[in-house]
Order: sequence, then C-alpha cells, then structure tokens
Amino acid sequence: MKKPLLLTIVALAMMSDHAFGAEASIPLFNGKDLDGWHADIPAKDTDANVANAFIVRDGNLVSLGDPRGHLITDDSHENYRLEVEYRFAGEPGNCGVLVHASTPRALYKMFPKSIEVQLNHLHAGDFWCIALDISVPDMEKRRGPKNEWGVDGDKKRRILNLTDGSEKALGEWNRMQIECVGDEVKVWVNGDLVNHGFDCEATEGQIAIQAEGSEVEFRKLILTPIAELSPSTESE
Repeated sequence: MKKPLLLTIVALAMMSDHAFGAEASIPLFNGKDLDGWHADIPAKDTDANVANAFIVRDGNLVSLGDPRGHLITDDSHENYRLEVEYRFAGEPGNCGVLVHASTPRALYKMFPKSIEVQLNHLHAGDFWCIALDISVPDMEKRRGPKNEWGVDGDKKRRILNLTDGSEKALGEWNRMQIECVGDEVKVWVNGDLVNHGFDCEATEGQIAIQAEGSEVEFRKLILTPIAELSPSTESE
C-alpha cells in the first residue's frame, strides 16, 4: 500500500471516531476490589458490625441483597454508554442499576435521588423514578393515570418497559446497555431496545447498584463516554 493512501485511511478513521464521539472505555469494576466505589448501608448507622452487602467473589462484583443499600461510584458521569453483564446467582429477585444518582437516601431514607433501571427478574428495563422524573411515549399506558404520577411516596413511580421477553434463562448472563445522552436514557437488554426515556430532570450523576433482597453477580461494568450529539450506533 502506498504511503499517501495509508495516511488517508488513517485520517478517515480518526475523523470517523471523532464524528461519533468515540473515547476510551472505562472499566468501573476492576475484577479485584471495589476501588472507585463506596457503599451506603443505612443499617450501619446504628450497628457498625453489620455485614457488607457488596463483595468481590471469583472475579465478580456481587450484591448479596442484604443488608439493603447501594454501592455508588465515587465519580459522577454524563453522556455515556454503560455496559452491564449480570445474572441472578440463586433465587431470582430484585436489584437495579441507578443512573444520575445524587442526593443520598432521598426516598424512604434508603434510595438516592436517581432513575433506576430495573434488573428485577422478568421486568428488566423498567424505569423507577426516585425523587427524579423522566418521560416516555405512551406515558399513561405505561405509568398509569396522570394524576397519580410522582417521584416519591406511594405515587406511580414505575414506568413499564417495552418488552418482558428479553431476559435469558436463570443462571445465564444477561447483557444490559444503558445509554445516557443529554436528557435521554435508553436501555437495551440482550440487544433488544426495552426502554427510551426523555426530558429527564438530570443529565449527570453517579452510578449505583442496589442490594435489594436478592444475590446478583456482575462480571462487567464498562462505561464508554460519548459525545452528546452522537447518533446511537445500536439498532432500534
């Protein structure tokens, strides 16, 4: 290959990466310890001997489910795609990944202000509004009567996903992608677009993992920054 042609190909590749806002991916979990994270376990306020809810086991980050609480990134993030690979280690149950997290214990003195992307078995991809709101198409169909919407207390905070058939069989690894760009949040489960929210009241914040009653293993948590105006490369 002639040198000028090679240089042209390299230049075009660099331009393409720039156009799509491609940047180096960041592993949020290093496979060894919980460096870069901190836990908020309310039960520890009154009993310092309460067990940790989050551990590293066999190279996986594990949410043990109890005691209840959250594992939260030290850093805040905006405009990114988060790739999560997870599975329920035993009995299926509840867990979630929170994006745009900020004020600790904003709901029920437990949950940080955030948008929860649900991992609950058979409901992966639902949104839960936690002191923070977001909109979706067909809002009343997926959230309930408008006069009952809210972001705290017993208000209708759950927004149903687009499909409950995207999860793999229990024991198999699921791949979830969460894309937060500007005021939009998109979620894919095993390649299926399962939710798309917009007009979110926050556009940045910390990322958190729940301990909410069931043991869940995470083997991958990788964040890739993307430019705000970049088109999604995931098919819809």
